[in-house]
Amino acid sequence: MWSGNAASTRLITMRNRGTAEASGPVVEVVDVAKSYPGGAGVRALDGVSVAFAAGTLCAVMGPSGSGKSTLLHCAAGLDLPDTGRVLLAGQEIGGLREPKLTEARRRRVGFVFQSYNLMDSLSVWHNILLPQRLAGVRPDQAWAREVVQRVGLAGREHDRPGQLSGGQRQRVALARALAGRPEVIFADEPTGALDLSTGREVLGLLREAVDSFRTTVVMVTHDPAAAAWADRVVFLADGRIVDELVDPTAEKVAALMMAVSAR
Repeated sequence: MWSGNAASTRLITMRNRGTAEASGPVVEVVDVAKSYPGGAGVRALDGVSVAFAAGTLCAVMGPSGSGKSTLLHCAAGLDLPDTGRVLLAGQEIGGLREPKLTEARRRRVGFVFQSYNLMDSLSVWHNILLPQRLAGVRPDQAWAREVVQRVGLAGREHDRPGQLSGGQRQRVALARALAGRPEVIFADEPTGALDLSTGREVLGLLREAVDSFRTTVVMVTHDPAAAAWADRVVFLADGRIVDELVDPTAEKVAALMMAVSAR
């Protein structure tokens, strides 16, 4: 079973392996701008360009209102930019309209959110298979069973989300994302609602999803300790990328976050 309590030396080894094997970007955001209507208007992204390489974990950080979640939503095709381009596995998705945009997301993307986004009326098993069934794809049940085993949910398949702890519900969300064999998983504050120990376990699962399957993970977080599990950290402020850090530690991330906030 995957373990979120892996020794730090092992994590460094896995991190370096994942970075070395990365071949190119799975997601590219090119000069993307996004504003939201309001009294004075809110410019959430201001000409952002960034690429996320295959088989890596990238953390996106920044002060509140810096554009982190907007970047994630635009990169994932959940929101459309006002200008600029978004490419997913080489396919430009910014100009796609429904249902082709939904099809592209379901085929290539998995999601893990702070609020889990599970269906309370469905069992763990049916929550995990739901995206594939909505996409009209026959689920690979053998693979889904392996994912359930690996994320530590064996024996809980018939439970409802309300019978699970927060950490277990986040494991269901991760299993749901992995069951479709996505090229990229977008995780928005995946440990924000969890205690320290459980959050570490979930981060370990995300890390090993990258290292075992070369899944790309893009994770928004405010926590330097969470960002330290990444290969790379991108920092936003006022809708722009202002810095980045490779092979981060919690101490380096915290120091750079303070510097970014002071600018």
